[in-house]
Amino acid sequence: MAGLLQDYVTAQAEKRPQATAVVLNQDRLTYGELDALSNRLAGILRDGGCNPGDRVCLLMPKSPAAIVGLLAIYKADAIYVPLDPLSPAPRLARMVDSCEPCWVLAAGPVAPLLDDIARQTRVPLSVGWLAPEREEGETFRAEFSWADLPGYPAAPPGYRNTPQDAAHILFTSGSTGTPKGVVITHSNVIHFIEWAKEYFGMGPSDRVSGHFPLNFDLSMFDIFGAFAAGAELHLVPPETNILPNKLAKFIRDSELEPHGEG
Repeated sequence: MAGLLQDYVTAQAEKRPQATAVVLNQDRLTYGELDALSNRLAGILRDGGCNPGDRVCLLMPKSPAAIVGLLAIYKADAIYVPLDPLSPAPRLARMVDSCEPCWVLAAGPVAPLLDDIARQTRVPLSVGWLAPEREEGETFRAEFSWADLPGYPAAPPGYRNTPQDAAHILFTSGSTGTPKGVVITHSNVIHFIEWAKEYFGMGPSDRVSGHFPLNFDLSMFDIFGAFAAGAELHLVPPETNILPNKLAKFIRDSELEPHGEG
């Protein structure tokens, strides 16, 4: 059993570095690439003052880069806080005020939203841009970008977190008031993942769909269920989620059929 959630990826990278880990359309990363990139980003976060227990928000669409960001947050001993890019700025600003992140990792068409959040939150935002290029017209100042990753070591950093430490904070819908953050530990998730992997007989020949938004709790099963089994995680494009005919085609094209070794 893994001690920390990121250990699933490192274990697969050591055994099968060339195996595909995560896919979105034409973009894909192997386990070796995923592990190395997240190690490099964790180094940037630590050099940027990230300490155990600090919160780091992720504001970007589902993508291989987003999974790199998630893992890097864990590897920096920090707490992952996903922010939904489709949510209104006032709601996200309240979440930022609540968790007081030391960093916000962002990418994709979120620059106007990030500007709105910055104007409405009381917390100064330090932003890392997880894309090679800056967004045209953005007004916030990104402290680093994806292009800075090669300057940091690909080797795993030493971890100070334990299985009982917080892995992430997921916020409630806030339909009855201010969204409330729920703290979930590495151990909480790992026990669920280990049960699910055995129950569903998941293995390295499987392909798992990443259907849920990153701010939804079952995205943890999609991501870490796949990584625990050494399977391929196929991220479902957001525009496909709500269209049954396109979702069915995605399932066929991605060959998301159960064929695990268990």
